[in-house]
Amino acid sequence: MLNAALRLNSHLFDDDVEQIAIRSGFGDGLVRAGETSPLVVVLSGDLTESAQALAFKKKFPDRFVELGVAEQNMASVASGMAAMGKIPFITSYAMFSPGRNWEQVRTTIAYNDRAVKIAGSHAGVSVGPDGGTHQAIEDIAITRVIPRMMVICPCDAIEARKATEAAVWTGTPVYLRLARNKTPVMTTDDTPFEIGRAQTVWTSAAPTVGLVATGALLHKALLAARALHDDGVDVEVVNLSTIKPIDEESLIALAKRTGRLVTIEEHQIRGGMGSAVAECLVRHFPVPMEFIGVDDRFGQSGTPEQLIEYYGMGRDAIMVAVHRVLER
Repeated sequence: MLNAALRLNSHLFDDDVEQIAIRSGFGDGLVRAGETSPLVVVLSGDLTESAQALAFKKKFPDRFVELGVAEQNMASVASGMAAMGKIPFITSYAMFSPGRNWEQVRTTIAYNDRAVKIAGSHAGVSVGPDGGTHQAIEDIAITRVIPRMMVICPCDAIEARKATEAAVWTGTPVYLRLARNKTPVMTTDDTPFEIGRAQTVWTSAAPTVGLVATGALLHKALLAARALHDDGVDVEVVNLSTIKPIDEESLIALAKRTGRLVTIEEHQIRGGMGSAVAECLVRHFPVPMEFIGVDDRFGQSGTPEQLIEYYGMGRDAIMVAVHRVLER
């Protein structure tokens, strides 16, 4: 059942559950962050409206800089601004930032320990018709490997807003992974959020498998949990919105409670959130695992739902993975 303590959206299983783009929550968070601190500035790579920086630009025009199609320069300029005491957010598609400008993110931002926040929009295959060239499904891997970099993948628009506001105060580089299309709203304004803390969103008395999900696929994990419960298989579902620093304590406790795990992410299986979970457990409490994600392929054009199903990341694929890990 849903964890009542988290005060989640009571309508999240409804067919007409409210859907909002996760990137929209980031845009709301930017404005709130700007209201909270005059040090917050925003830099855009010629995608101001798509990357949801337009509202900030309108409210704080003197704290907004348009860099054009120059993502490498954008990262370096932001690093310089951070060195002068500003709190910069840089915005673009994830394929371009941190994709195209990875070396500048690594060297000018992280190596120099500058507290720049990188907002990568349009991540995952659910970008849909934009196709494989624009579907960032390697971005978790290339950011979590960078020293000092925090990596956050919000599950919905509300959590994205909270993560954006929280990122202001970390004093570190942060990568915020944002989806383009509208996705179900699972949390509420009252749902707690803390960087570095996993949350158990679905509980059962005697779970036999733990489902660890990040991003919008948390909704697919919850749909699978409900269907599995109806079939007599009890699981526990955890929202791992902070991939780095990873909540080792919660993951170890989950592995001990359930004895088996399935990780679920809209990203390459290799190097992503599932790999981070496996790295944690292999050191502390190894258990059988299955991994839901893109399996060593590029994306392609299609509707978001078609692509989620095609790449084996939907509800039924999660259920198959649960039964498979139960046989191990």
